[in-house]
Amino acid sequence: MNTETMTDETADTAMTDAEMTDATAATALWQGDTGVLGEQSRRALLELVKGPYLSGAKTSALWSALLADEGAIRSRLHELFLELVIDRVGEFAFVRNVSTAELAVPRTVRTAPLTFLDTAMLLVLRQMLLAREGDGRVIVGQEEVFEQLRVYRTADRDESDFDRRLNSSWMNMKNKLRVIHQAGTDDRAEISPVLRLIVDADQISAIGAEYRRIAAGGGDSSREGNEVGIDVNLGAGSVFDADDVADGATADDTTADDTAADNTTEEES
Repeated sequence: MNTETMTDETADTAMTDAEMTDATAATALWQGDTGVLGEQSRRALLELVKGPYLSGAKTSALWSALLADEGAIRSRLHELFLELVIDRVGEFAFVRNVSTAELAVPRTVRTAPLTFLDTAMLLVLRQMLLAREGDGRVIVGQEEVFEQLRVYRTADRDESDFDRRLNSSWMNMKNKLRVIHQAGTDDRAEISPVLRLIVDADQISAIGAEYRRIAAGGGDSSREGNEVGIDVNLGAGSVFDADDVADGATADDTTADDTAADNTTEEES
């Protein structure tokens, strides 16, 4: 390579560096800041990474920033092996792990197991949402949801103990997954429209038949070896992975009971 060519390449590189410096200087929020996103777009990105989702209804400024800088934010998330999911009608967005056969992708989104009842309640809430969302906000009663789940109470589980487990799952839906929000009295809740996307039709189909069989008296032992389960990814900050059936979990699980005390003290979104 001759000197002239080297000089030209050096000039091109210097120009590129200068342009990058100008771009970052325009968006710098503190001395030494090299970020290229504006403040609100960074806050939107952070909200997505923290999870479980970003709501346009609750944070309109961050929602507007997300839409304005969608391409740049999506690119930043890809660098973390995360995929951005946006519902423009419902005005909410969340992230989930990238799924591809081209390479082994690390699981960026943190997960925790759901109990059998947590998973069943999630499915009941989603069914209620889809059946009534044409009427606007979908508000349900706690007992209305619990009644659909009593079919899963086994003979060795007394009613009061089963109700305690139902209450624990209800608090998980409200405080941990944030798929329901209090609406008026303590026993009334609005189902978040985000539930339409975080549990899709394919996942419902995969697990629905197994749950119906259990409800019909198929028993727990016959589930051994099944690989039925659903992944619920709500963000990198607080996410559940519902692999109950695959892991052999039953209504006897104590995960929800162990965390119930913490859940009741979490701030409701």
